[in-house]
Amino acid sequence: MSERSIADIYFSVLGLITTAFGIADILVTAGGGSFAFGILEVPGDLFRGGWGGFIVLSAGLFYLSGIRNIEDIHPFSKIVMGSILIWIIAGCDIFAMITESIPGGENGPWFNTFDGFIGTYAPPYAPAVLLLPFSLVVVYYIYKKKQDNMSENWE
Repeated sequence: MSERSIADIYFSVLGLITTAFGIADILVTAGGGSFAFGILEVPGDLFRGGWGGFIVLSAGLFYLSGIRNIEDIHPFSKIVMGSILIWIIAGCDIFAMITESIPGGENGPWFNTFDGFIGTYAPPYAPAVLLLPFSLVVVYYIYKKKQDNMSENWE
């Protein structure tokens, strides 16, 4: 199996899962609640669930539209753009976790205890945070494309 077909399959599956998470974000927000199952928590607030769901859905569509001719720079840039969208939303979610872990709560101390601080980072996680490690694979393909372009220039 060639590396191109592995990349096609990988980003196709990642695109389908990302699209499904985006649709789930939007549907849960439209329903007015939140949803949690195992390590996945789909928030129901308008900003993170609605707007963030639209961005995650767009990332999935970028992945799916970029898999046709992945060795060409234009479709590959769609895949990179999908990953960047996931990084932005996951970064916002991680930043929210960090800022929520510092205060001690409404009736608690000014700063959180060490156990409360660490407990904030336990699952469940938003869909973009779960997609984050899988979207980082694009960095390998960027590096590989750069090496391929450099070798072509030397020949």
